Amino acid sequence: MYFYNMARKTKDPGLGYNSKENAQSVIKDDGSSNVNHINRKRNVNDLYSFFVDISWFHFFLLIILTYTFLNVFFGLIYVAIGIEEITTPKETFFADFLNGFFFSAQTLTTVGYGGIVPEGIASNLVAAFEAMIGLLSFSFITGLLYGRFSKPKASLKFSENLIIRDFKENKALMFRLMNSRKTVMIEPEIKVTLSVTENDGKGAFKRNFYELKLERDRIMYLPTIWTIVHLIDDESPLFKYSKEEIKKLDARLFLLVNYHEESFSQKVYQIHNYDFDDLLLDVKYVSSSSFDDEGYTVLDHAKLSEVENM
Repeated sequence: MYFYNMARKTKDPGLGYNSKENAQSVIKDDGSSNVNHINRKRNVNDLYSFFVDISWFHFFLLIILTYTFLNVFFGLIYVAIGIEEITTPKETFFADFLNGFFFSAQTLTTVGYGGIVPEGIASNLVAAFEAMIGLLSFSFITGLLYGRFSKPKASLKFSENLIIRDFKENKALMFRLMNSRKTVMIEPEIKVTLSVTENDGKGAFKRNFYELKLERDRIMYLPTIWTIVHLIDDESPLFKYSKEEIKKLDARLFLLVNYHEESFSQKVYQIHNYDFDDLLLDVKYVSSSSFDDEGYTVLDHAKLSEVENM
């Protein structure tokens, strides 16, 4: 415990001291929350955040399903009030339903081809109400699309692994991050917190947090790749462990990176975490940049996590 006292122990950074054996991380690898909420009150204001944060696949899937449901719903209403109010009835219910469905689609989108026209009071009332829902729905979807495209997002890629290797007469913990866009990241800065889960000897588990000192925690700009280095010297919380013991620790690294993003003209943040199961021993990263025949720097994104024996 002597060397732990020399390390800079930090207060709970928001992850909680309590733990248990094989506890899952509260932060996923992509930086999103891994917390299951119960008894949480929901309100309409949560819808915007939900639709902006979900994946593009789920976003368009929900739009298609909602659009289909509305047309099925109103198509059945037109059949129920009498399909003859909008077109000539067919011989089967399904054929009448299809006419109601396609008329609903024209009304909901305000296309109005003119092939089917409501003639009765009931059908006109339903069509007027549906047109209002269509206008509101597409206005809502347009706002969500703008919100999704305009939301500032960081463009960092992290190596899939951590490494520990001999470095400067000691050993060092390293990982890499890369600029995945062609724009230049301005003044990137990183903070790394080590979380170690330990048994207190009474059957309870507790997290201890340490703010790791880095060889460099900020640079002027990042057009290519940055190797983050924590020197495991006598001030490191990992100093008292061998490489093999470090790999067996129930520990994680929590990263917070921020920089000025040219695409959005504002500062953006990205969260990431590493489990020590991803730790590799006594290897080094392969160089991911080179020069072409004309002297231009070439960055190979496929080599971000590639390592080789020392």
